[in-house]
Amino acid sequence: MSTLPDPRQAKAFRFVRCSYADGEAQLVYAFDDGPELIERIGFPDAPALVPERERAFDAALRLLHLVAGVSYYKAGAPPEIRVEGEPLDAPTADFMDAVYVHGLAEFAYQNKLDLRGRIQFLRPPGDGSRRPDEDQVLHQRRRNYPPSSSAARDVLPAGEGRLPRRTLVPVGGGKDSLVSVEMLKRVDEPMTAAWVGDSALIATCARRTGLSMLNLKRTLAPQLFEYNRNGALNGHIPVTAINSAILICAAILYGYDAIAFSNERSASEATLEYDGQPVNHQWSKSLEFERRLHAYTKSHIAADLDYFSLLRPWSELAVTRAFAASTHYDDVFSSCNRNFRIRGERPADRWCGQCPKCHFVFLALAPFVAKPRLLKIFGRNLLDDISLAAGFDALLEYRNHKPFECVGEGSESRAAMHALAQRADWREDALVARFAEEIAPQLDKAGLSLESVLEPSTEHLLPPRLQGILDASE
Repeated sequence: MSTLPDPRQAKAFRFVRCSYADGEAQLVYAFDDGPELIERIGFPDAPALVPERERAFDAALRLLHLVAGVSYYKAGAPPEIRVEGEPLDAPTADFMDAVYVHGLAEFAYQNKLDLRGRIQFLRPPGDGSRRPDEDQVLHQRRRNYPPSSSAARDVLPAGEGRLPRRTLVPVGGGKDSLVSVEMLKRVDEPMTAAWVGDSALIATCARRTGLSMLNLKRTLAPQLFEYNRNGALNGHIPVTAINSAILICAAILYGYDAIAFSNERSASEATLEYDGQPVNHQWSKSLEFERRLHAYTKSHIAADLDYFSLLRPWSELAVTRAFAASTHYDDVFSSCNRNFRIRGERPADRWCGQCPKCHFVFLALAPFVAKPRLLKIFGRNLLDDISLAAGFDALLEYRNHKPFECVGEGSESRAAMHALAQRADWREDALVARFAEEIAPQLDKAGLSLESVLEPSTEHLLPPRLQGILDASE
């Protein structure tokens, strides 16, 4: 029988302290006065921290502590959030409110919770928010944090302790980051492939890029798994937000002035709306999150550090079109969530063929990849399997909302399916024929144009040195 208290009965979630030494960050949390939950982040072969960057690293570490706490907070979702040590300034509290409310929107939807009135990071007195009670003040006086870096004097300004010109490129094993790598190679951008965790699949993709590599480690507090076994609240969390905060720490520590994610514009579209709130599975990949973190990094951590998504103006189909231009990664990449940790070079090991990610990537690649090549990648023809109709219907937003997965917009899936229905090599496959006969007649033909979804947008946060890189890659 478990000796841990039930986090669902907790009154408060506490951010206790964070620290860094010898290449390891420790992030400490607790429910009420329960046991400390200690997460560890490993920075391999970490150099000594440049003295001019110490304040920036302290600020980045505190951001990581706050963001990574979402993994533990959701186990009980108590009504009070306490940040011990130096009080948060208003911009930090506002940012954390957004990360937790929007990043946990899917979790709240699945667990039938309303977090909008529950999540509130304490602001300093006088900004219009609720004042702390005496117990909260007591906790705030414990100086477990380094001094707050919210003041402009504490930000690493441009030119002071300057970060070297080079880019961290997070790789995730799928097509998007590999497209970014090849684009950056063409403009001779100095870069390193970086990832968090122990995935053999990601490591294989990173090696294939031929770049220098940085594999960061994240070890969750073991009590979290016991909480989950005992029935704690569980569900989707904004993992990209956590990985982003880890990479900001890494950029300051190892010396990089840019972090180039590979999130496309479809990540900004909500999966559905529930109780007046948009629910976006990909919120921490959205343009809204990117803008918030980009601005926060500049104002609170390091003016020299650019956080952005290289592929933001593109649709998912535009990304797959770029990926299709080379076969270099065909035998190593995978976006399959179910089989992500399975090792093996055979395509069947890397693609389960049953999950929404497999369905979407197959459909998105089909208009741009020769059919024999695509069948070799997946090991089967997913569009000729009528048993998968419900899965593809969800991608098309036909009779249902799109899946809670990192997949493209319904308009993209419809445009891709319509394009295949015009081609002799695809039109007789079961799901393509069904689309043409049953679904397409109900749709506005003007909305099925492949060209319209391939048109790039003008919204992005690319640094000046990378302006125009997408135009050169079309």
